[in-house]
Amino acid sequence: MADKRPGQKIKMTSIDELLCVPDSSGPTEISVRDIYPFENHPFKVLDDEKMEELIDSIKVCGILTPVIVRKDKDDLYQMISGHRRLYAAKKAGLEMIPAIIKEMSDDDAIIYMVDSNLQREEILPSEKALSYKMRYEAMKRQGYRTDLHSSAQVGRRLETTDILGMQVGESRGTIKRYLRIAELIPELLDLVDKKRIPNSVAVEMSFFTRKIQGWIHEYCIEERVPKWSELSGLRNGVPQKDITREALFEYLKGQKNVPDPPGKIILTQRKLNQYFPRYMTNPERERIIIELLEKWKEEQEASK
Repeated sequence: MADKRPGQKIKMTSIDELLCVPDSSGPTEISVRDIYPFENHPFKVLDDEKMEELIDSIKVCGILTPVIVRKDKDDLYQMISGHRRLYAAKKAGLEMIPAIIKEMSDDDAIIYMVDSNLQREEILPSEKALSYKMRYEAMKRQGYRTDLHSSAQVGRRLETTDILGMQVGESRGTIKRYLRIAELIPELLDLVDKKRIPNSVAVEMSFFTRKIQGWIHEYCIEERVPKWSELSGLRNGVPQKDITREALFEYLKGQKNVPDPPGKIILTQRKLNQYFPRYMTNPERERIIIELLEKWKEEQEASK
């Protein structure tokens, strides 16, 4: 039986061990010209203050942590982990960079790339959304087992979203929201990163076609960011094929009503008078009801 004395250090499983990636003999020097970025790499390399600090550090100390690459059939190297270090090395004038060469499949490379970058302190919502999508799709292709049962939910088989959530430390509901956000066009993702669009609104935007998302982005820039309730009402009230740019703008400006979807709920004055003072106007009552519903929806999403 293994010794489990209090205070004994626990050895964490590395990414290499999880993926069964063959260990290399150690770092080797590779020309920066022979390394190319990972395809559709979702993590941004920015010319910000931290990048300047990294460049200055490399000029003085060099690259202290080798990058991770894999070799292709043309004897070039695909970057797996270390895009910022490679960029900084080029800026610092280095011609060679220390690298560890790994042998791994395309999907293992995706998972390794995502996991190594998720360890960063600051991650933008768009980076998290796109990286989760890449990792989720790689796991689906690999056929991750879903015949296991959750101890917290007896009888329900684990989905790929459950497994991904456990591996990255997120709830199943959070993973699903980020997978939806990953369906946004880049312009809307940029507004999410700038915190102009709340996550709940971003999720609702993701259900529209890319063309309509483009119109929604125009409206965000020219007017304001639509509310979740407005987008939900539009999505459930009108087939997307019938939505035009003009109708969208008119609706969001309150100049055009959306037909009620099937199974509409009618709140009579008699019902509302039980909760609101009689002197309160209908627009005021509607505003309060919408705000309460939005708060309720956010609480429901947070509890998933």
